[in-house]
Amino acid sequence: MNAVKNNNISIIGVPLQYGADRKGVDLGPDAIRGANLHERLKALGFNINDLGNLDVHRMLTAPQEGEKLKHLSEIVRVNQELCERVSSEMGKGQFPLVLGGDHSIAIGTIKGVLQHVKRLGVIWFDAHTDVNTHETTQSGNIHGMSLAAALGYGHPELVNIGGAENKLLPENVVIIGARSIDPGERAFLKQKGIRVFTMHDIDKSGMKQVMEEAMEIVTNGTDGVHLSLDLDGMDPGVAPGVGTPVNGGMSYRESHFAMELLFERNILVSAEFVEVNPMLDQHNITAVAAVELIGSVFGERIL
Repeated sequence: MNAVKNNNISIIGVPLQYGADRKGVDLGPDAIRGANLHERLKALGFNINDLGNLDVHRMLTAPQEGEKLKHLSEIVRVNQELCERVSSEMGKGQFPLVLGGDHSIAIGTIKGVLQHVKRLGVIWFDAHTDVNTHETTQSGNIHGMSLAAALGYGHPELVNIGGAENKLLPENVVIIGARSIDPGERAFLKQKGIRVFTMHDIDKSGMKQVMEEAMEIVTNGTDGVHLSLDLDGMDPGVAPGVGTPVNGGMSYRESHFAMELLFERNILVSAEFVEVNPMLDQHNITAVAAVELIGSVFGERIL
C-alpha cells in the first residue's frame, strides 16, 4: 500500500493570483506540470487524472478604493468551485493534489477535504502563518488569511466557503518554517494555541524532531492529514520564484527530509503546493523544486 493511502491522484490546477500582490503566480500550475510532474508520479506507480485548471476570471479593474480585502468576490468564487471539485474527487476515492496559484486557494482545498474528513490535521509549511483576518490585515491580500479562514475566523464570505461549520480545530494544526509573522497574527496564534515551529526551532532541534512532534499533533484524534506547502517555506536560495521570499528558510535537504518523513508515516489524504511564480524564477528551479518535493512526499527515495 502506498504511504499516501491512495494510488489514484487527481491533479487540480488553480491559476489564481488575486490573493497575492504580485503577478505571475497564476502561471504556477502549468510551470509545475512542465517540470515533469506526471512522469515523476507515474514512475512511482500512481494513476494520474489531471483535471486541468479551474477557470479564473480576468480582473480588469484594480481593487476599489476603500475595499479592505482585494478581489474578494473572485477569490470566493474560485475557492467555492475548488471546494466542490476537491470534494467530488475525494468522493470518487481520489487523492487530491492541488497546484497553485497563491495560498488563498488553501481555503477551497481544505474546505473540500473537510466535506469527507471531519477531524482534519493540517501541516502548513510556510515562511508566513497566514492567520490575518479582515480586521488585522495590513495589505488586504487574502493569501495571508487562508489558514484563519479555514479555522473559521475572518470575513464571513471566506469562512462560509464549503459551510462555516466545516472548519479546522486549532489543536490539529501545525505551522512549520515560519519566520515572518505580523503582530496581529502573533496574538491570534497565542490566543488559539496553534503550534508554530519557527526557523529557530528547526535550527535548534533539527527537522527530525520538529517533524516527529508535528506529526504527533496533527494525528492526535484526527481522521487524516492535509499538507499545505508554500514554496516560500524554503530558502530563496533554493526556491527564488515565489511572491514573498524571506531569507533564512528551510534548506533543500531539510524540506525533502520533512516530505520523506510524511511519506513514511502514511498520514496524508490530500496535498497542495502553492506560490510558485515563474515570472520571478530563475531557470524554472522553483517549479522543479516543487516537483521534487512532490516526488518525496509520494515515496521517491535516493536509494
